[in-house]
Amino acid sequence: MLIIRKGRILLIHKKRGLGAGLLNGPGGRIEPGETPRQAAIREVREEICVTPIGVRPAGELWFQFTSGHSIHGYVFTASGFHGDPGETDEAIPLWYPLTAIPYHAMWADDRIWVPLVLAGKSFTGKFLFDGEQMLGCEIILPERKKRRGAR
Repeated sequence: MLIIRKGRILLIHKKRGLGAGLLNGPGGRIEPGETPRQAAIREVREEICVTPIGVRPAGELWFQFTSGHSIHGYVFTASGFHGDPGETDEAIPLWYPLTAIPYHAMWADDRIWVPLVLAGKSFTGKFLFDGEQMLGCEIILPERKKRRGAR
């Protein structure tokens, strides 16, 4: 979940688990009976103590690791939230200007798909990783339907 508000983006410094030490958007696993949207909202609450509002789907991510581990993720944006962002055992919330997103401190794939989200484009991203090193990627943008009409 990328919370984008007033020219800034709310990221987390991940304290444990996959990607510990990196900056990322809050999120996590889908629990049985949840939709991806419900899971994203729950994970934001658990990780930084706020409830996102104005939630919209933005894209899909597929990760394959050379270890055999794979992840299918969904990207959402939120235009705001209720509550005050707070640190938890999992994450430290941090605001960054949209003009200064610290991609150097994030997963390598983020520099590819986050700009698409910020540009309002939907996408599917497929990534191959060996540990934290990205070995390859493919971005699929849906074809736009041609409009018919008067010239």
